Amino acid sequence: MALRLWASSTANALRISVASTAHVSPSYSLSRCFSTVLDGLKYATSHEWVKHEGSVATIGITDHAQDHLGEVVFVDLPEPDGSVSQGMSFGAVESVKATSDINSPISGEIVEVNTQLSETPGLINKSPYEEGWMIKVKPSNPSEIESLLGPKEYTKLCEEEDH
Repeated sequence: MALRLWASSTANALRISVASTAHVSPSYSLSRCFSTVLDGLKYATSHEWVKHEGSVATIGITDHAQDHLGEVVFVDLPEPDGSVSQGMSFGAVESVKATSDINSPISGEIVEVNTQLSETPGLINKSPYEEGWMIKVKPSNPSEIESLLGPKEYTKLCEEEDH
C-alpha cells in the first residue's frame, strides 16, 4: 500500500497518468517533451537554436539534441571571421554515442566562437543554452530567423520524434 501511494504521488509530480485500480497494469501518458525549450529562441528542425540580440545571433544545439547525443567529449568549431550558410554544416559534436554535424540555422559572418568548448565540451550537456553556446553570427539575411520554429512548434517536433 505504501509503495502504491509513493508511486502515485511520484506520478502526480511527474504529471504521469496512472490507472487507479490495483488489478490493472498501470498506463502511462507522457504529455510533454522533457527537454528544456526556451521562450525567446528560434529552433531549427535539425535541433540547433538561435538567440537574436541586436546585430548578433548566438547559435548552439538544443537540450533535446544534447540529451540524445549523451556525454559530449569533443567539439569541432570553425575559426572566427569565417561564414556560415543556412542548413550547411559548420562543425561537429562528438559524444560517447556518436559524432554529429552541427548545421547553421541561419547564414552570416562568424564574429565569435566559444573557445571554452575545446577545453570543456561538457558545457554543452551542462548548459546548452548559456555556457554551451557555439558561435555568434552577424546574420546576412535576418528573414531566415523568422522562418525557424518557435518554442511551441519545436516542442511538438521533439514529442513527435520521441514517439
